[in-house]
Amino acid sequence: MLELLATRYAYVAFIVLLSVGLYMVIASQNLVKKVIGVNLFQTAIFLFFVASAYVEGGAVPVVPKDSAGPTEVIVSPLPHVIVLTAIVVGVALTAVGLALIVRIYTEYGTLREDVLREVRSDD
Repeated sequence: MLELLATRYAYVAFIVLLSVGLYMVIASQNLVKKVIGVNLFQTAIFLFFVASAYVEGGAVPVVPKDSAGPTEVIVSPLPHVIVLTAIVVGVALTAVGLALIVRIYTEYGTLREDVLREVRSDD
C-alpha cells in the first residue's frame, strides 16, 4: 500500500486538494473562502486529468511527413487541451464570482453567508 502511494503521488495530491476544496465550499461561511474552495476543487480535477493522461515513455504526437508512422507509444494531447480550456474558463468564472462578491460587500457590508440570509429575509 505504501509503495502504491509513493508511486501515485499525483493521485494522493488530487484526493487531498479535492477534499480540502470541498470542505471549504461546504463548511465556510465566507464567500471569498468559498470561491477559493471552488478553485482548489477545480485544480484537483485538472491534476487528475493530467495525471491520468500521463504515458510512461510516451512520445510527442508529431510524426514527420517522410515517416511511415509512429513506431513508439504516443501521448494524446486532448486531455491537456481540455485542461487548458478549463483553466481559461475557470479564471473567467473566478473573476465574475469575485466581482459579484465585491458588489455584495458594497451593498450589504458583509461576506458571511448566514448574515446575508438574515439581511435578505428582513427586506
